[in-house]
Amino acid sequence: MVMNGFALSFYTRLFPLLLGITKLFSPLHPKLRTFFSVRRGLLEELEQKIRKLPPSSFRLWVHAASVGEFEQARPIIAALKEKHQDITLFISFLSDSGYNARQNFPDAAAVFYLPADTKNNAKRLLSLIRPDLLLLMRYDFWPNHLLEAKRCGTKLILAAAVLQKSSAYFNPMLKGFYRSIFYLFDHIYTVSEQDTLAFRQIFKCQQAETAGDPRFDQVFLRSRNQGRVAHLKPLFNNRTVLIAGSVWEKDELLLLPVWNQLDERPALLLVPHEVNPEKMSQLYRELQNQSLDFMAISALNETYDPERQILVIDQTGYLAELYAIASIAYVGGGFGVNVHNTLEPAVHGIPVLFGPRYHNSPEAEGLVAAGGATVIHDQKELAETLKTLTTDGAQRKKSGMQAAAFVQKHIGATTAIASGIERYYGERKVV
Repeated sequence: MVMNGFALSFYTRLFPLLLGITKLFSPLHPKLRTFFSVRRGLLEELEQKIRKLPPSSFRLWVHAASVGEFEQARPIIAALKEKHQDITLFISFLSDSGYNARQNFPDAAAVFYLPADTKNNAKRLLSLIRPDLLLLMRYDFWPNHLLEAKRCGTKLILAAAVLQKSSAYFNPMLKGFYRSIFYLFDHIYTVSEQDTLAFRQIFKCQQAETAGDPRFDQVFLRSRNQGRVAHLKPLFNNRTVLIAGSVWEKDELLLLPVWNQLDERPALLLVPHEVNPEKMSQLYRELQNQSLDFMAISALNETYDPERQILVIDQTGYLAELYAIASIAYVGGGFGVNVHNTLEPAVHGIPVLFGPRYHNSPEAEGLVAAGGATVIHDQKELAETLKTLTTDGAQRKKSGMQAAAFVQKHIGATTAIASGIERYYGERKVV
């Protein structure tokens, strides 16, 4: 393509030099050291796995930067595998957190780290997995891998694509580079009409169309799974329950004194963003400093009293299901970089509260606009909001219904994207 010109050529020449310099200094930086160490021998291990695979009529490669982006792909994978069990699935991650969380994904023939983006690595990887189609979720564009996939005849689909106004895509110095990248894709499925217009008008990508965000579908599907919290439900029958999910220290310092001073305190379940020993010790000290009684779920026993004790979730894997027993949700991160997942509580039809930093989350913005979420700026606002929601059942129900309606309205992206992939699957089968 004409668009694959100077910008990409410059990148392919410059990147190996930058990679070499980065590797040289990696011993001094833990994250860089991990990046290189986990990729040592990667392609050789992958080759051994692939040798054992049976022949396949269609090979699908899904790439996600981390676990959040992969969650958007999961309902698409499920829909495709339900109809076409002969699809061989490969999954790659950039981050170690994504890989560690999903390295044993049951539907995948192989889960691996994406190799560093050099021409040689790209050629070796593509020759091994020989994908018929690459599904790239949201972002994380590595040009050498994309160019090699294109050269090999792999169809390229970008899904859950967004073009936020503040992103680097619109930087005058980088716009041409990203236009070259976007041109490589055979189809682009965007989250909103606004994103579609930007792809078509600014980047001249007429292959873009609006599908929506498959994260809504995944959250809806996951909301049916409540097995892990079944033993907790009887403890909270006929109680108002506040789940504080993915909370950081700033969230805790805001929330705990407000909760303690409420006239009608809801049962409080506290789910820290991190549950490492250092973090938990720090949290327990803070609870003791505020004279708050608590019990960790790892030590839960018959003496637990939801009237007076905070239940601290010191184990991972609970949060999404915990919202099923909540009456109100406070989602952390809004006093840090950005609010965490607001859809997980919203799907259960409960009011959602979070701090002021949420504008990098389109779904959080949508929830606020729909009336299903309230933005909290300080302790006074939090106290007033919690007082209303704990004492006014009608208002709590109204806000919760608006949250659930917002999620329901946006379900359906999976069908559009999976149908697009199936067209390519059909073409390969005919050939």
